[in-house]
Amino acid sequence: MRRGALAALIVLLTVAGCGGGGSNTDCGLDGCTIKFPRTGDASVSVLGISAQLVGVDAGQATIQVAGQTVTVPVGGETQVEGFAVGVESVTDTEVVVRVRPGSGG
Repeated sequence: MRRGALAALIVLLTVAGCGGGGSNTDCGLDGCTIKFPRTGDASVSVLGISAQLVGVDAGQATIQVAGQTVTVPVGGETQVEGFAVGVESVTDTEVVVRVRPGSGG
């Protein structure tokens, strides 16, 4: 398969791979933005992995991603199982998390 066709296939699979369960997801070519409610038990499946907000404390969100629990400060990012997971914002009502393909794992 040619390189361009393979890249197009990956993009289509990435965009099709976002879905929410109690959360609002918005996926594009460069990953998915997830708006988790601060209350309740919401989880999503994005890019073939599951993500769930565990809690928020002192400007840091604890998120379970692909079976691993990580704590990420607002504006920060970490690598989990080959994905970059970042916290864009935390308000009284929601936590906005960004998941995109990344390096490492």
